[in-house]
Amino acid sequence: MKYYIFISTLFILLFTACSDKKVYEPIHLSSDWKHYEQSKETIIDTASNVALLSDGKVLNQNDTLLNADINSSYRLLSQSDGWIISASIKGTVSLVSQNDIHVKKELNLVKTVAAASVHNDILAVVFSDNEIALYNIESKQLLFKEQGSKVLIVDSRLQNPYFLKDLVLFSTLDGKVVFVNTKMKKRLRTVIISSEDDFNNVISLHMLQNKIIVATGYTVAAIAQKEVREKYEIRDIVYDEKNIYIATKQGEIISLTDDLQVNSKLKFPFAHFIAMVIKNDKLYILEKEGYIIVLNTKTFDYTVHEVDFNDGFVFPSKKIFYVDDKKILTE
Repeated sequence: MKYYIFISTLFILLFTACSDKKVYEPIHLSSDWKHYEQSKETIIDTASNVALLSDGKVLNQNDTLLNADINSSYRLLSQSDGWIISASIKGTVSLVSQNDIHVKKELNLVKTVAAASVHNDILAVVFSDNEIALYNIESKQLLFKEQGSKVLIVDSRLQNPYFLKDLVLFSTLDGKVVFVNTKMKKRLRTVIISSEDDFNNVISLHMLQNKIIVATGYTVAAIAQKEVREKYEIRDIVYDEKNIYIATKQGEIISLTDDLQVNSKLKFPFAHFIAMVIKNDKLYILEKEGYIIVLNTKTFDYTVHEVDFNDGFVFPSKKIFYVDDKKILTE
């Protein structure tokens, strides 16, 4: 009898907790969002700057469809320097020219690749065990390798290596940025962004006003002659020419300068933001319960609209949200 009472009580507590779960409810709603279309294909996989469609084509952030002939057992990694990069779980990396699917290159790197980029004849990779490496694409020769610390759980938003003149900036799975000189084949510097135990990989790296802006799920950092950090629980991050825009797990939309000073801030109670697109002077924010928030980046005035979409893979381009088999357009 005591056991039965315990189970009944536990069920009531769980049911109450679920039924009391709060969701975002706009105070004022504008007209329904009319700017959307049904897509012919469904998104079946996403990477940092590309998405894979059900017909095998690859969609990039310029809304261009590319024929890439991706092996069905391979995972899409990135579009980089004219190549579509994918890899098998056993570490075979495939490079297909975005202009001609008959032009292909392949490197067998033996173990699983988490992220990869190309510049000229150099392939930069981050392995799933947090090792970083550089390879010559033509000769397949290993140019540089360094093992990182072990990680157990990572955020699915993986940032690919970033080429900057003679440097490669590796975004590691344990919250660091490693600067490697491609000519010297040597690590020059390591910057720790955050030091959390789980989900601590770098999710964004961007050049803004001659600063390197880097974010994990816990911290955003501005790297120049000095380093500045601020802690935020980040759901998404986008940039315009001068500012940084962060959507947080607490339902905040925050505008920051390149020095991480707060320009403006708004809170949408219980909002669960899915993705953001910035276009002209407007920030478009997709919310899980079926809303799109349109925010003026200069005044921080906003409107909220209902929009119809289903759960599924989400890929924001420079002007469109692709959600499962729908396209939600910006104005």
